[in-house]
Amino acid sequence: MSAFSRETLNFQADRIERVLASHRVPVRVHGGAVSPRWVRFLLTPALGARVASVRNLSEELALALGAEDVRVAREGESIAVEVPRADPEPVRLLALLGTLAATPPLTACLGLTNDGRPLLLRLPSPEVAHVLVAGATGSGKTELMRSLVMSLAVLNRQSRLQFALIDPKSRGFLPLGGLPHLLDEVAADPGTVLKLLDRLTAEMERRDRQNVSTPRIVVVVDELLDVLAAGGKRAETALTRIAQRGREAGLHLVAGAQKPSTTALGPMLKANFPVRLVGRVGSAEDARVAAGQAGTGAEKLLGRGDFVLVAAGHLVRFQAAWIPAGELMESYRLIEG
Repeated sequence: MSAFSRETLNFQADRIERVLASHRVPVRVHGGAVSPRWVRFLLTPALGARVASVRNLSEELALALGAEDVRVAREGESIAVEVPRADPEPVRLLALLGTLAATPPLTACLGLTNDGRPLLLRLPSPEVAHVLVAGATGSGKTELMRSLVMSLAVLNRQSRLQFALIDPKSRGFLPLGGLPHLLDEVAADPGTVLKLLDRLTAEMERRDRQNVSTPRIVVVVDELLDVLAAGGKRAETALTRIAQRGREAGLHLVAGAQKPSTTALGPMLKANFPVRLVGRVGSAEDARVAAGQAGTGAEKLLGRGDFVLVAAGHLVRFQAAWIPAGELMESYRLIEG
């Protein structure tokens, strides 16, 4: 981030103020932050200025700043203008985990928020429980899910946490096959997937009868729509039951889908994902469906790990953490240690 001198940032801030003033939308840039993927300016609007007025000038702002696009959002009493960096930097998972102090049990580290803070997600929280990860090809959806799993594995022992991984394309979760936390091998073909889902629902019923919820089991499903298409009603019923009743039994569902919809997922399954992690999608309508609400701007995300977290009406933009293949063995050593 050292490439951004104070002079450069002040120059860009001045240009933002001039462009908006020329359209009779007076603002003052009063702060901001530089993240791995974008530069963020915070604007104080003059009395009567509207967020929509600034948003309608996003193309003029992008042209003035030499950017492909800019994103405008409200933040409290300020307006945020986010400008993509020409030299984006990855957020490496292991380096990020090394900066954390003690974290609560069963907490995943997702990446860095737009103000540079680690974004943590505690699965047992009542407002979390299950997570839907959505994004088109190139959004970084599978990489985010892989980092979520690895962060949980590094920070929690097998006696506290176990995983059931489902990957119909046999690519995204293949590097995770050596985790000691796995209940079974990564399930890929329809028969193996259905067998694993039957095992999970039976375990959930056993825990209900015995009133136990440990160790926690995180069921991670990549390409959820493919799993439902291949597994049919049996797969849908099992996943819906886990989504509806799993939290009390210590089961959490993390599911990834390129283009989720009520028609494809079924209303009961989709209604049980309080937290949505949404990457770049193809349109504003796709963004609304994936996030469960309008106005998230997910259709304007940059891809490659640029995500928004949507939960309880709140929106947090973040850069997803990434773990390159070369660092997986180091992760396993940390887990064994």
